[in-house]
Amino acid sequence: MRIAVYGAGAVGGHFAARLAAAGHEVSIVVRGAALAAIRARGLTLLSGPERLDVRVKASDDPADLGHQDLVISTLKSSSLHVLAEGVQPLLAPDTPVVFAQNGIPWWYTHRLPQSPLLPRLGWLDPGGALEEHVGLRRTIGGVIFSSNEVMEPGVVRNDSPEYNALFVGEPDRSESDRIVKLRTILADAGLASPSHHDLREVLWRKLIANMTVSVLCMITGQTAREAVEDPIFGDAVPRLMAEAVAIAAAQGYSIPPMPPGYRAPDHKPSLLQDFLLGRTLEMDALVKAPMAFAQAAGLASPTLDMLGALAQRLAANAGLYRPVAAAG
Repeated sequence: MRIAVYGAGAVGGHFAARLAAAGHEVSIVVRGAALAAIRARGLTLLSGPERLDVRVKASDDPADLGHQDLVISTLKSSSLHVLAEGVQPLLAPDTPVVFAQNGIPWWYTHRLPQSPLLPRLGWLDPGGALEEHVGLRRTIGGVIFSSNEVMEPGVVRNDSPEYNALFVGEPDRSESDRIVKLRTILADAGLASPSHHDLREVLWRKLIANMTVSVLCMITGQTAREAVEDPIFGDAVPRLMAEAVAIAAAQGYSIPPMPPGYRAPDHKPSLLQDFLLGRTLEMDALVKAPMAFAQAAGLASPTLDMLGALAQRLAANAGLYRPVAAAG
């Protein structure tokens, strides 16, 4: 199967290596030092004692790669405009595009009944570029459970060898043939892809951790375990979690908070990794969008609001985030 991975950072490199090792014809849209390294030496994945060295086709121009049977975008939400501008050469008439990302995705409110509890999220797809150039017909949602880090250009280390998953689902919640086929492809490549009746519920489970612990880690520079167990914060983390759980509950998703004594992974979340490396940050999908859901539901979320404001200001001061109006 011809599969293009759009973006070969930590997660994209991991997925591309596993899919190539499983025998698929994998191409990567990537640029800079990573492109040069992958062309020269191939792509390497380190996961516990496992090492995969694979050769994939790589280019910074999608037109070099041709039509694909499947496109998997692992771009951060803040970089999806790049995909909107460049994805067309990869798309045959029936090529689906999986948006594997953190936070509230651009397609979230599409094909949902109108409700006053749903905020307007047009600013997650400025100008409607993704809807125009990809479209809902092609779109498959994806939620990632996998901790990875780029060790050097072309070399990715997986920090969660015991479990790596990509949940996938249709925006309209249907159990389509292409979703069933995709889950099999992922599972055969060593990436768990369990069946689930509603991808949005999985999304909120992941988002609750990101909008609390990951944002806290970005501000403090701590790993997830260090932040959760830091006595300086007292009950701040449980308060953050309670507010996040309430926002999800307002959307109909009953998700339990972290249990007492929970041992968070001793890993730098991707948001902190991106901040330290000077990459554009996903503030809108991870911070502003959940705050918009709270406002639409009439929920008070003072702890999350303060944490989100601090994170946005820190990111803006570093030149890694340009605030947009939460409307449209």
